[in-house]
Amino acid sequence: MRHRIWLLAILASVSVGASPLRAQALLPHTTRINFGNLEEQALNLAREAAQLAQFEQYDLALPRARLAAQLAPRAFQTQGILGSIYLRKEKYPEAIASLQLALNLKKDEPTILFSLGAAYLRNKNYPEAINNLKKGLSIEPKAATALFDLGNAYFLTKRYEEAVNIFNDVLTLDNKFWAATNNIGLVEYERGNVDQAIAKWQNSLKQAEKIEFLAAEPTLALATAFYRKGDREKGLELAVKAMKIDPRYGKISYLVENLWGDRLVADVQVVLALPQVKQILDESDLSTRQVPRVRRN
Repeated sequence: MRHRIWLLAILASVSVGASPLRAQALLPHTTRINFGNLEEQALNLAREAAQLAQFEQYDLALPRARLAAQLAPRAFQTQGILGSIYLRKEKYPEAIASLQLALNLKKDEPTILFSLGAAYLRNKNYPEAINNLKKGLSIEPKAATALFDLGNAYFLTKRYEEAVNIFNDVLTLDNKFWAATNNIGLVEYERGNVDQAIAKWQNSLKQAEKIEFLAAEPTLALATAFYRKGDREKGLELAVKAMKIDPRYGKISYLVENLWGDRLVADVQVVLALPQVKQILDESDLSTRQVPRVRRN
């Protein structure tokens, strides 16, 4: 999960009424517009865009969302959905601009505030991320994903105690939210509490198993911690397992992107340089280069 920001569902205020089959149809080259009721048509397009986004078909969703926002620029739903899709496509300035328009049109909509906070977080504007997330949570305090984003923002600004408190609040709402437990481990490791970090990452793996998810990140984090403590055999075993689950975690840039701190990054480099681990990474890179890129529709 990049930054482990679990984005909220595309604005719930626009119900998704289009069927999956209809929603996945390509837009015609020329869209016929009935100027009799532009806003209704815009909302229908926004619903289709939201449906496509749920299927991660963002390249198809974005043109619909753009057209919807052009047809009904004063509808907070169209601007909100456009901004949310920009966020999914990692176009953060565009996401912030559209979501800010949506917020100006409907200031008490928590999903807009949560999405705007996530966009600011991904764009590394942490004060604005915290500000918008806290405003949204004052309206909807039991939004676990938004709380998680807030915890990440505190972590990134080294407000460690506040981050841990927020992650624990997330777990109170959802005791299977393994990423929150994982991130407490990240905090503890940066604070020098290696044993506490190990306990959190072990719990995180148990939580992930309950939802039948193989979590590479806490597996690699545990490998690093055990290796540092001198249990090299166990560290190597876990590192190999983590790389087989998801070799992206073998890249330092990806780990930094996923909030790994300086101390953990420094220690994991020793593990990633081990021949057995490096072999898996090299084979993964070779496989990636040999497989032709297929454009996602």
